[in-house]
Amino acid sequence: MRNSFIFIIIANLFLMYTSIFIIPQTERGIILRFGKVLRNYENKPIIYKPGLHFKIPIIETVKMLDARIQTLEIQADRYLTSENKDLMVDSYLKWRINDFSRYYVATGGGKSYQAETLLKRKFSDRLRSEFGRLSVNDIITDSRGRLTVDIRDSLNKGTSTNELNKKYNSNTTTKTKKIFNIKHFIINANSMTALGIEVVDVRIKKIELPNEIFEAIYARMRAEREAVARQHRSRGQEEATKIRATADKTVTEILSEAERTSLILKGEGDATAAKIFANAFNQDPGFYTFIRSLRAYKESFKTNGDIIIMSPHDDFFNFMKAPTKLHKKN
Repeated sequence: MRNSFIFIIIANLFLMYTSIFIIPQTERGIILRFGKVLRNYENKPIIYKPGLHFKIPIIETVKMLDARIQTLEIQADRYLTSENKDLMVDSYLKWRINDFSRYYVATGGGKSYQAETLLKRKFSDRLRSEFGRLSVNDIITDSRGRLTVDIRDSLNKGTSTNELNKKYNSNTTTKTKKIFNIKHFIINANSMTALGIEVVDVRIKKIELPNEIFEAIYARMRAEREAVARQHRSRGQEEATKIRATADKTVTEILSEAERTSLILKGEGDATAAKIFANAFNQDPGFYTFIRSLRAYKESFKTNGDIIIMSPHDDFFNFMKAPTKLHKKN
């Protein structure tokens, strides 16, 4: 009896534990009963907000879905403008779940990677379409803000309402396959609303030219800069040649003038020296002869040593003879 009571208590605790679930603040929950989303009496999916909730054990299971705004990075890709020019566009978008039941069904059980794959594909198609109708100047200047808003609205709304109504009224097959009607509100299956997703924001981080175009532009810029550099160098060489020629001319004139002046001064000095020597010779011819002989002796012995082959009776040796003989001879 006691064992049965313990078993009942444990079973009740287990049922209580499995019937209680907590939704975190950043998530929302839906209950699946036999694999189908639990709905209320108005046939609307029941969305459980953060807090403590109860479910039927075993029969019902809880699926948690992230309610925060999420960021999806779009890999840089090549897009063609209306001018048939390629641009590399790096972008991202922010999205969140606004219909958890629809999101769960559309993504095969709330698989975020599947939702991101669909988002990337639809965003790329829409961005390609928008770039195709704009020029490079429109994209780079003031149209980027309007461009991102148009892309966001087109992702959320899809095709215009008039087109949807035409499709809805013209073909029931198309109606049932491509358009959902919930409380008289038509949802385009090509929009993110059909996936239970709302695109909050779209941003373009960077727009640049492809690498091969960059290289061509850089090559052209390099060639232009080199041409300008060659032009400047040629002008510099021309100016340098002119300056060098002017300097050489000035140097030649200065040297010529200096040489002329030096020759004049030298001539004047030689004339003055000759005059001094002439005056000195006239005052004392013997002393002048003696001085000139000493200089001659010095220069002769310096170049020829102490050997001179001359006649001993030559007048050159007069001042080397004894004074008596010199006196007698004079």
